[in-house]
Amino acid sequence: MPKTRGQELIYGVLMTFFMVLAMELYNTARRAGELTYAAVPAALWEMRMMFPICFVMGFCLIDRLAPKIAARMARPGVDPPVLVTTVRACVTVAFMCPIMSAWAVLIFQRPGLNFLPAWLQTAACNFPMAFFWQVFFCGPLVRFLFRRLFPGARTA
Repeated sequence: MPKTRGQELIYGVLMTFFMVLAMELYNTARRAGELTYAAVPAALWEMRMMFPICFVMGFCLIDRLAPKIAARMARPGVDPPVLVTTVRACVTVAFMCPIMSAWAVLIFQRPGLNFLPAWLQTAACNFPMAFFWQVFFCGPLVRFLFRRLFPGARTA
């Protein structure tokens, strides 16, 4: 994992970029009823709003909380590294998905008094995608890229 504040920043930017890109493509396709190349410009347009929000929420809030909670479930140095990494990803998604779903509902749906049901539906639709994307694709990709950028930094 990142060893310096600068490395944390780069790791956070990479993770945020790939997560937000995938989730915006997913949500754009979900609203349109299909994923086509026409969804890409709309997803990129939404990404310009969601990226900074996601980065701030993750980097300043969840990245401080998730490791502490995850360490109670899987102990670094004791449990297998793959378990520690997977638990950390699961805890992060468990917090970030509802938070980002709330922001998306407020920004894109403007639900008024129907915020709670709109948020619950959005979070329920987003959670499976966010979970599987993070655990099986985004997390491994970002760790791979990070190891290439910083060969001395070890990622689990």
